Amino acid sequence: MQNKLKHVKNIIFDLGGVIINLDIDQTIYEFNKLSSVPFESFYTQKKQIDLFNSFDKGTISDYDFFNHIRTLLRFTGPDEALLNAWNAMLLGVPEHRLDLLIDAKQNYNTFLLSNTNETHITSFERDLYLTHGVKNFADYFEEVHYSCRMGMRKPDKEIFEFVLQKNKLIPEETIFIDDSIQHVKGAGECGINAYLLQPGMEVGDLLAELKLL
Repeated sequence: MQNKLKHVKNIIFDLGGVIINLDIDQTIYEFNKLSSVPFESFYTQKKQIDLFNSFDKGTISDYDFFNHIRTLLRFTGPDEALLNAWNAMLLGVPEHRLDLLIDAKQNYNTFLLSNTNETHITSFERDLYLTHGVKNFADYFEEVHYSCRMGMRKPDKEIFEFVLQKNKLIPEETIFIDDSIQHVKGAGECGINAYLLQPGMEVGDLLAELKLL
């Protein structure tokens, strides 16, 4: 493994579950409190209906997304309840992970690649500012790539190829870390050294295990 990674120059990080603490089950729980229609029949970490893919790609608006959710759940309550349930999965960024990103950027070209949507971006950037006094993740990476602003999403090969080409990265000199196995497989198909962050494992510990930090 050490020989394979000795020429690594670039690290691409996923966001949710890697940098931001994420609990998708909490969002499922909150939606299930609002409706007798089980939210997990539409959305889990491993599988989701096309509505969520479209939202990740930015091809539908926040307004249309939440109206679709309202219809699916047959929910007649306030918009704020839907918004709060959707954002419930976002648990914040520990200070030590921001410190890790600073250290990583000193030694590698670092990038962020996240399947996300404008609603979540607004939420986690607000929390980032209130908790750490930081407006966004721009200073922590060479480039920040959000799926909803790219019109594509993981695990599709096109999004990894876009990041490689735009940033002039050589796949063999690049590693990718994600907490979803389907995304890791998608990156691997593009020749990137892709690693799954196991549940409960810190990204810094994985980088240390790979002898990259």
